[in-house]
Amino acid sequence: MRLRALQGLRPTPATAPAVAAVPYDVVDTEEARALAEGNPLSLLHVTRAEIDFPEGTDPHSDAVYRRASENLHRLEREGALIREKGPCLYLYRLTMGPHQQTGLAGLFHIDDYASDVIRKHERTRRDKEDDRTRTAHELNAHVEPVFLAYRDDPAIDRLVQWAQAAAPLFDLVAPDGVRHTLWRVAGVDTFIGAFGKVPVAYVADGHHRSASAARVGQERRSANPRHTGEEPYNWFPAVIFPASQLRILAYNRRVLDLNGHSAAAFLDALREVAPVTAGAPPEPRGPGEVSMYLGETWYSVALPGPASDDPVARLDVSVLQDRILGPVLGIDDPRTSQRIEFIGGIRGTGELEARVRAHGGVAFSMAPVTMAQLMSVADAGRILPPKSTWFEPKLRSGFFIHALD
Repeated sequence: MRLRALQGLRPTPATAPAVAAVPYDVVDTEEARALAEGNPLSLLHVTRAEIDFPEGTDPHSDAVYRRASENLHRLEREGALIREKGPCLYLYRLTMGPHQQTGLAGLFHIDDYASDVIRKHERTRRDKEDDRTRTAHELNAHVEPVFLAYRDDPAIDRLVQWAQAAAPLFDLVAPDGVRHTLWRVAGVDTFIGAFGKVPVAYVADGHHRSASAARVGQERRSANPRHTGEEPYNWFPAVIFPASQLRILAYNRRVLDLNGHSAAAFLDALREVAPVTAGAPPEPRGPGEVSMYLGETWYSVALPGPASDDPVARLDVSVLQDRILGPVLGIDDPRTSQRIEFIGGIRGTGELEARVRAHGGVAFSMAPVTMAQLMSVADAGRILPPKSTWFEPKLRSGFFIHALD
């Protein structure tokens, strides 16, 4: 796998707390507007530039893309972002309560993405790819990193431990309580050599960012008759973590109605498929079990074993869909159905209870997909079902920005 040091824009230690922002795709326009209120340095003015316009403005209008570019240049002009003096790598540690994970931030090659050295587990949407592709072209930069994972390597672990002995460049606690600590790495060539021996990596979070980076690179290649493969547009920024350190939360489901069943009839139909026990905990005890909230009661549902060794079919979310959501509740395609909603595990099972009490239907609390399952699916060239993983904590955007020329 190819790794390169980056020499891009970054905030100063003084401006980093104001510049750093949540990723563009974890907030909607109004949430982004509220987070950036009173803070002209927030990178959300670049990644969600529609917040600078009146409510109802089309976020994909020409004016919004132009404003994003203007705002990025303003941050550099005003000194909130500065150009790194030389090529470097960074260590990036996230601390959320007792959980800690430390990754390496640098540049990764789009050819490794295209050839599945960097493997995917999610199907991207064309409209979201189009948006991020145009954003990168307009900004002439990739402003948000992709979140990658690799199978643990003891030699790299030792390098990471050694590099953390220096004083950090940034060390701040975000408004959500997550601590973000970054070091500029000495011994860049040593890290590049070590990652050159890593056979494959996996996109954990940021499929649309990585897909759009590949598109940007291909489009610029086509326009450059002197293309060599080493130009900045061939590379995209990412932070890569050892798989054992990553924390995946469940992605829970609520079906808005019982598909014409009464609660009693639905339970009867469900018991024909799987054992159901009332008085269960809100979170399942492990894989192969789902906790279900119906009425004001939590039930345990023992999922039937999959009939296939296929790594996708064996997932709890697949078994739930194939044996219960589809045949019993009529959710034939969870990607397009308007009768199902997905609730990230970070919101807790209390959110499931609140939605069912307020709006009815039934909710399912899932056991999280594991990194081993994710990598197995990606290694098989397969795609996870929609809304299967929620990685937490999430990277902040704005600590490093990769210019494309």
